[in-house]
Amino acid sequence: MNEGLKNVSDFRELLCRRRSIRHFSDQPVASSLIEEVVRCAATAPSGANKQPWRFVCVREPELKKKIRMAAEVEEREFYASRATEQWRDDLAPLGTDADKSFLEVAPWLVVVFKLMKGDDGGNVYYADESVGIATGMLLAAAQVAGLATLTHTPSPMKFLGEVLGRPSNERAYMLIPIGWPAIDGHVPVAALCKKPLREVMVKL
Repeated sequence: MNEGLKNVSDFRELLCRRRSIRHFSDQPVASSLIEEVVRCAATAPSGANKQPWRFVCVREPELKKKIRMAAEVEEREFYASRATEQWRDDLAPLGTDADKSFLEVAPWLVVVFKLMKGDDGGNVYYADESVGIATGMLLAAAQVAGLATLTHTPSPMKFLGEVLGRPSNERAYMLIPIGWPAIDGHVPVAALCKKPLREVMVKL
């Protein structure tokens, strides 16, 4: 096996161990480790290199509590009336519900914001695509660091900008709890299944 293939195979094996975790340990995570994870994410490519992202890293308990309370308001509405029956059926095997206690337990919440305009008022391009790539790189970097993550998208997410006092040119894109996985945590079997290569890749 050549070096390039070995490196990417080793990386794939590391990523294959990544799971969406809802059970976190309250063990602290060093600020320097979170900073390095964000540095990795910020190397992502972006439209016209405008880098239209902001990573707001929250560890203050009172702020995390406010975020949890606001998120659960939206989640209760989602499960009660916003989600279709099919959507709820698709979520059922994953065991999700309106309780979001992990938002307080995880030592860090990284709230990813998409910039609608640059800080100087200038244009940004392909912001959704750019921020999506950066978010994926953040998740990969956290996995390399041995940290557990969860992608959480309460809808709508306007409350995140309000709670965190963000400027009007920023829109919440994703809420990512980050920390060490709880020793007694578990991942639903349904979440472990990934499509085989033959279903996701086409060679011509």
